[in-house]
Amino acid sequence: MKISTLFKQDRTVFSFEVFPPKKTSSIETIYDTLDGLQDLNPDFISVTYGAGGNLADSSTCDIASIVKNKYNIEALAHLTCVNSSREDVTAVMLQLAENGINNILALRGDFNPDILPKEDFKYASELVQFLRQDSQFDDFGISGACYPETHVETESMIDDILHLKKKVDAGTDHLISQLFFDNLVFYNFVEKARIAGITVPIEAGIMPVVNKKQIERMVSLCGASLPSKFTKMMQRYENNPVAMRDAGIAYAVNQIVDLVSNGVDGVHLYTMNNPYIAKRICESVASLFAAFK
Repeated sequence: MKISTLFKQDRTVFSFEVFPPKKTSSIETIYDTLDGLQDLNPDFISVTYGAGGNLADSSTCDIASIVKNKYNIEALAHLTCVNSSREDVTAVMLQLAENGINNILALRGDFNPDILPKEDFKYASELVQFLRQDSQFDDFGISGACYPETHVETESMIDDILHLKKKVDAGTDHLISQLFFDNLVFYNFVEKARIAGITVPIEAGIMPVVNKKQIERMVSLCGASLPSKFTKMMQRYENNPVAMRDAGIAYAVNQIVDLVSNGVDGVHLYTMNNPYIAKRICESVASLFAAFK
């Protein structure tokens, strides 16, 4: 099933993201995470790409296959292209197809200083265009990323929206946003995207922050701004881990309630492989989502 079909139903889509275990851990550890997420009945689970875009790392496909074939939850496999040739991408896509995976999140990916970028794909839009021109991948749904506060490498919101429009026009049929902590920022972004003619569903990416170190790292990577109420929360509870965790969960719940009340297409929860936090959030918003049964 293509994930885009979920948005044709009259309800808000709810989904999760997980990532492969660290290289020092066995892939079997992902079962603990998925066991904890299964009963929450997400519409789909996305799986991030192997560390550093290493083509030899098949963990994304392996975990996506587990999600789809063991837990019977639709899987969305991340696919980056900055370190890949056309042949590399084709091989990964065929591997996904062999495992019953037919949804990918097309990404450029981050540059790795230890890996020389290849020249076949400079942008995610080129990856999408390549896949849409290959008939053997007609059954695949292609999702894309979007940035409510613009990509850190983009000069302006206008440029970012234009790049996003190009990616959608190439054949992207669903978007997932980068994390944000101010819903007004997301609403402003969606309005601009719609004005630009971007009509595909846009899911809001929500990350519950449970410690100060986590948020400092994420902000440095994606450039998300911090509203004053969020900053005050961190300052007040940063030295009390339990209180900080609970405050972070409450903040995410408030964001989700507001988003659903305003008719958001979907909510994509960055679980950080923590079923406890995901469960706490889901219990608080269960009545808002038809996905919870």
